[in-house]
Amino acid sequence: MYKICVFAGTTEGRELVEFLSSQPLTVTACVATEYGETLLPKAENLTISAKRLSLDEMTQMLACSSFDLVIDATHPYATSVTENIAAACRTSGTEYLRLLREPSKLSSDAVYVSDVKAAVDFLESTEGNILLTTGSKDLEKFSELRDFKERVYARVLPMTASLEVCRAVGLEAAHIIAMQGPFSEEMNLAMLDSVAASWLVTKDGGQAGGFTEKLSAAHKAGVRLLVIGCPPQKEGLSLSETISILCSHFGCCRKTRVYILGIGPGSRSAMTQEVRQAIERADCFIGAKRMLEAVATAGQCVYEAVDPQKIADFIFSHPEYRHFAVLMSGDVGFFSGAKKLLPLLKECELEVLPGISSLAYLCARLKTSYEDIFVTSVHGRPLDIIPTIRANSRVFVLLGGENGINALCRALISAGLGNVQISLGERLSYPDERIIRGRASDLADGHYKKLSVALIENNCPDAPVTPGLPDRAFQRQEGFDGVVPMTKSEVRAVCLSKLQLTEASICWDVGAGTGSVAVEMALQAKKGQVYAIERKSAAVELLERNRDSFSLRNLTIIEGWAPEACLDLPTPSHAFIGGSSGNMRDILALLLNKNPHIRIVATAISLETISELTACIKEFPFTETEIVSLQVAHNKKAGPYQLMTGQNPIYIFTMQAGEGGYKFP
Repeated sequence: MYKICVFAGTTEGRELVEFLSSQPLTVTACVATEYGETLLPKAENLTISAKRLSLDEMTQMLACSSFDLVIDATHPYATSVTENIAAACRTSGTEYLRLLREPSKLSSDAVYVSDVKAAVDFLESTEGNILLTTGSKDLEKFSELRDFKERVYARVLPMTASLEVCRAVGLEAAHIIAMQGPFSEEMNLAMLDSVAASWLVTKDGGQAGGFTEKLSAAHKAGVRLLVIGCPPQKEGLSLSETISILCSHFGCCRKTRVYILGIGPGSRSAMTQEVRQAIERADCFIGAKRMLEAVATAGQCVYEAVDPQKIADFIFSHPEYRHFAVLMSGDVGFFSGAKKLLPLLKECELEVLPGISSLAYLCARLKTSYEDIFVTSVHGRPLDIIPTIRANSRVFVLLGGENGINALCRALISAGLGNVQISLGERLSYPDERIIRGRASDLADGHYKKLSVALIENNCPDAPVTPGLPDRAFQRQEGFDGVVPMTKSEVRAVCLSKLQLTEASICWDVGAGTGSVAVEMALQAKKGQVYAIERKSAAVELLERNRDSFSLRNLTIIEGWAPEACLDLPTPSHAFIGGSSGNMRDILALLLNKNPHIRIVATAISLETISELTACIKEFPFTETEIVSLQVAHNKKAGPYQLMTGQNPIYIFTMQAGEGGYKFP
């Protein structure tokens, strides 16, 4: 088993030790203090040395331990330590590798000096309070500043040794901030405000050392940044390059870490603290352009993509990055691409962090609850929510495209719902956020932004929840060969009850006639699809009018003879046969071939059809059959009397194939 020694005095060093502790290696981690030891993981293959080592002690340890590799992951400013480690490796004949920290990009707003002495000299000519974030090591040099005790506030590690240095140079408790990082931009900003700082003094600790967060906080607080320049580093490798060598030469195996982040409505201020922390750890961002602009800074790796397969392919083809952040709008579980992406990333270390959904955000702005709201989306989907709005008092919808709200309002007006109230939220959480309220008829011709959502309130939801709409709800007319047939209300109610549809059913209505059964199928299977098959052109025209009058986008009309016209249709879960034109056996055979577990309801009036169906239930392998004879009589006024007029008896055949249908308790 290989033996690796890591001098781990930095964030990168701790991350490297954490990685190695999960590998088939023997690992020794060297830190300078007991506090440093507490930051490292616990593992059976990990030994920790928590003390400062001289050059002789380092040389003796390396000579006795016979390490296969020593990795120097100490701070870029700890130049003497780096020189000692390199010298000890040369003396003991141990292979040496330097892990480098990437320096930050220069800032035009900052003052750069070469060393601590130059920083002290510069600060002598300035005024105002100073937040010192360089630790306790150089505090004695800064104490040479005039008015040091009044001007300087020192942020140091919460260790006894650090506090003793603070006391030794005369700093009072009110001027000591004893905390362990990492520090976010918000925390840095709060500290600058609390001490009324005019200057923030820091070393260039790079991205891993929190330099970016200090820079942005100073900029927001109107505080000048004094940067003590990073000493020249010897040649070395980045953390990703170091891990790649460990994988190729020492049998290590690295899993890519991917954060799936819900960034909320869009602005950084609306993101959760947990999401912002994950963004700070990431070294590559993936998402739509709008979301990348919300989080990425200049120089960071970004890949613009929303397709799950493209995202997964990019992640697996770029092992040089350690932490990917895939940015999702709103919440990751709310009409999000995360649903399709997660199965593609099973080989990665995944962390899924939720965000604030646009539903929660809009309702908060409107000062209303949302437990009674039906939620749907037309973003990248057909506009098929009119039946949903008819059936619910409150509907939230994610919109998309140039004319998302305009098209929705026009559809509502056409469906007789022009008076429903709409609360439209545009660019929520951004500085130009706008919330518009009005009736659908009032908003139809307005100009709106693409990035919008809507809460639709219908005070009179009138969609029935039981089958058997009145016959007058459907249009009828004379066809070229007589009246287009229609399954009457009472019979339709029984047939639909026997079908046992679900919201996601895929239904065929064979011999659809006026489409009364197909329409009610589509109303019940709101998340499914209905195919109405009809051979007569006059009936097809009538079908189209009835479909459009109910605004049913999930009802597709197929003109042709069954079963030939049905060969390429999607597999049905349910089928209703109202007319077969003598092809009952062939239609049933096709249905069973398409789905061996299908549930079928067929009606028969003529003795010939009854005989044909009776023969079929004996021939085909149905697991459940039922025949119901139904005769309906309606009242008819005759002078002062009400007389009942009987209709032809009808036989309803229910056929269940295989294991299917509702399982009763």
